[in-house]
Amino acid sequence: MKQPTLLKWIAAAGLSAAVGLAHAGAVDALKKFNNDSDGISGSFSQTVKSKKKTQTTHGTFQILRPGLFKWEYTKPYKQTIVGDGKTIWLYDVDLAQVTKSPQDQTIGDSPAAILSNKTALDSSYTLKEDGSANGIDYVLATPKKNNAGYQFIRIGFKGDTLAAMQLKDSFGNQTTISFNGLNTKPNLSRGTFKFTPPKGVDVLSN
Repeated sequence: MKQPTLLKWIAAAGLSAAVGLAHAGAVDALKKFNNDSDGISGSFSQTVKSKKKTQTTHGTFQILRPGLFKWEYTKPYKQTIVGDGKTIWLYDVDLAQVTKSPQDQTIGDSPAAILSNKTALDSSYTLKEDGSANGIDYVLATPKKNNAGYQFIRIGFKGDTLAAMQLKDSFGNQTTISFNGLNTKPNLSRGTFKFTPPKGVDVLSN
């Protein structure tokens, strides 16, 4: 009777080790992603959950590191966010309005800004493994300073491929993003991230 029990224990120990190895890969995957990926493009699905409502949007994105990004919402409304290295432009098509803000050189306040900066998470947040769900291994990033824009950020990888982000901001709103069709070697130029406000729209400054 002892041998089957021993075999079960060995099997259980082996399973625990395998789970541990899976979890241990998430921070390494993030570091590899940051080291290897100078450009990123793909599509996304984003759900923002607040106390009053839940809204899901879809769109595409392009990122050229360091600091350049274009995040385009296509459904259910059209909105474009562009970071050109100095200014973040937010163009709301329905409102015919553009808002421009200085682009922070540390960590930005949007998923696009976070992904466009290779060192921002490592310098501003403490990183640790945060388990797996649905085949995705997560890194938990908690801010080193109390005045950060987020309570936490989770970044998920399937192997070495970016798969998801989860963010909880200082107001308690939760954002979940799923990435699809990721291309880590897109042919992008700096000109892709030049934004000129369309004629006839209101331009506001923050």
